[in-house]
Amino acid sequence: MPTPDLQAAQQKARIRLAADIGGTFTDVVLETPLRRHSCKVLTTPRQPELAVLEGLDRLLQESGLDGSAIEVFIHGTTLATNALIERKGARTAFVTTEGFRDVLAMGYEKRFDAYDINLEGPPELVPRPWRLTVRERIAADGKVLMDLHEEDVRAAGAQMRDGHIEAVAIGFMHAWAHPSHEERAHHILASILGPQVSICLSSQVCPEIREYERFSTTVANAYVRPLMGSYLLRLQESIRQKGLLCPLLMMMSGGGLTTLDLAARFPIRLVESGPAGGAILAAHLARECGLDKVMAFDMGGTTAKICLINDGQPERSRRFEVGRVWKNLKGSGLPVRIPVIELVEIGAGGGSIGRVDAMQRITVGPDSCGSEPGPACYGRGGEQPAVTDANLVLGRIDPEHFAAGRMPLDAALSKQALTALIGKPLGMDAFWAAAGISEMVEENMANAARVHAIERGQDLGNFTMVAFGGAAPLHAGRLAQKLGITRVMVPAGAGVGSAIGFLRAPVAFEVVRSDLSDLSKMDPLVVEARLQAMHAEALAVVQTASAGAALHVLRLAELRYAGQGHELRVRLPPPSEGPIVQASLVALVEGFETAYEQIYGLRIPDCDVEVVTWSVTVSTQTQAAQAIALPPSIQQRQASSTRPVWEPALGEQRPFGLHWRFDLQTQEHITGPALVAEDETTTVIPAGWVARLDEQGHLMMEAPA
Repeated sequence: MPTPDLQAAQQKARIRLAADIGGTFTDVVLETPLRRHSCKVLTTPRQPELAVLEGLDRLLQESGLDGSAIEVFIHGTTLATNALIERKGARTAFVTTEGFRDVLAMGYEKRFDAYDINLEGPPELVPRPWRLTVRERIAADGKVLMDLHEEDVRAAGAQMRDGHIEAVAIGFMHAWAHPSHEERAHHILASILGPQVSICLSSQVCPEIREYERFSTTVANAYVRPLMGSYLLRLQESIRQKGLLCPLLMMMSGGGLTTLDLAARFPIRLVESGPAGGAILAAHLARECGLDKVMAFDMGGTTAKICLINDGQPERSRRFEVGRVWKNLKGSGLPVRIPVIELVEIGAGGGSIGRVDAMQRITVGPDSCGSEPGPACYGRGGEQPAVTDANLVLGRIDPEHFAAGRMPLDAALSKQALTALIGKPLGMDAFWAAAGISEMVEENMANAARVHAIERGQDLGNFTMVAFGGAAPLHAGRLAQKLGITRVMVPAGAGVGSAIGFLRAPVAFEVVRSDLSDLSKMDPLVVEARLQAMHAEALAVVQTASAGAALHVLRLAELRYAGQGHELRVRLPPPSEGPIVQASLVALVEGFETAYEQIYGLRIPDCDVEVVTWSVTVSTQTQAAQAIALPPSIQQRQASSTRPVWEPALGEQRPFGLHWRFDLQTQEHITGPALVAEDETTTVIPAGWVARLDEQGHLMMEAPA
């Protein structure tokens, strides 16, 4: 029998806090052994920590806990992403090898839209006057072709000091393999500029080939590091004042957690931390419920995210573009090479603005009114109609109980904005303007999902949709109808899904090294030594925050046929199966050619296979839950009341039954059309669909047979 002290210690070890800062709302979740507490608070863009603290205070009061009882605090934020998109980072300079000053402007040297004569790329983070060059050159094989001219570095440092530069990115040719010149330049510049200026090296931020992407990633990291460092220190100090003495871990874009120190050094790894949390939640649910194919649909106040999950694992990549500036076209954003969960993100959220374009069509987004001023119905000065305004006018949202009743909405303001900016130009009333906004935002999301699936050779009709985020359950049923999906899960706590996902994420860190070599000529002992060194580097990071948890090691190689420009990722055997030997390299080649044939339909005989990059990820173990067999339905719930709501599939208003989610009993069946409300969102059940609450508390909706 555990002693009271042991019981208290065990309870403390299970009390965890998570906060996800979005463009409109900040979601805060407090999980205890007995209950999960959650809330949504309007984001405070100028001081993001204020919304986190407001949510924390609210949940501590609700739970009756003291801040010192919390064992760990996990945090994700859009601060770095927004700084890059809005170009509100530090005053940054870039120091590079002489002759490569304009790499950042030249990019890939190709147009992302071949037929647009007015094409403009994304604005550069560093203007040309602050792209400075120094004389130095190291060849790819490590031979020093030109010594580092230290007087050039000193001159650049003096120029940056006089120009009040706040951050510096250093990127030299071939520094991914031979960083000595970068390290020496760092030493010189640090002595001139002092500790108040942040300096980032490409050999530390992105030690991989391809100069443009390496330089772009390093510059982006330097650009946001002062902002993120300052914010994280403020947040840490603020939670300490609230009595939280626990570790503060940060969610990364690749789906793992890292320490505050690492996050402050490499904030570029946080750019997709919120969406990554949602994907982690959906993957956890897929394993828990035995779903082999899941489409995660996360719709918040600013954006909608779609991620495909197969066999309980989200797709991952090492390439990502921040802030695409033209029709979401690939190549129109700022490229960064970081571990990231593969997803599509579009400007379609509750705050996305509806308007009439030059061709008299209703369009929605990609811009959002955010939390300041927010949609018109918030009553905070917003005058443009947003998706939330449309949902309110269409009857889907109860204005008195929005955000657990803490933010009553004003439907009159919604109608006024819809009439003025959409209704009058098109000769329709506010209701039909709202219906147009709803239909357009759902079609935008459906198109994005179709393209994302087609690019991966997937048929969405075989997938179960998992819908979460404050706005997703409002649109999930209609989106499923458009995509041919017949089953939708709205998990418990859907309104704060990404923050809950943070609590399911492993502590993880990935180390990557480029090493362009012919695989057939590599020495297995050299490969093993490199992988062990990378493993030790990742392990040192993870052990600081894993509290002795069991660890998992994932080793990958990026391979290609010699002469090609792109690679495929292939798994290596784990360290537990023994060291790398010649047979391991032969199996690696076979794994690559099998994957190549699956994707491209052929193999290329007698063509050498070369390795481009090695990757080692160390993470805490994720436990896969067993699927639970569900008993048959035993009762049918009848709505206690109804209200008229727009039913888009029928093109008319219908009386929708009204239900409160926490009144439902396990395995009760609800037949649509109906609304199931909860504190942080509302689920719309389309006409003819049937919903039930499963054993885990998830709301399952199914289309009629």
